[in-house]
Amino acid sequence: MSTTTKQLERRLARVEKELAELRATLAAKSAEPWYREIVGSFAGDKAFAEILRLGRLIRAGKRPK
Repeated sequence: MSTTTKQLERRLARVEKELAELRATLAAKSAEPWYREIVGSFAGDKAFAEILRLGRLIRAGKRPK
């Protein structure tokens, strides 16, 4: 077996190990939906409140000038 083949086999084994670790990490992660993780992150943010206000106006057909 050539050196290049051995190197490739070692690299592939390392990639497979890292992939298994990533899969295990993802499987262990909470099954909670992503949006539950960010609930409240804009609480008290004046800029976000303004965005919501303007969005309501746009949806109501009353765009600010």
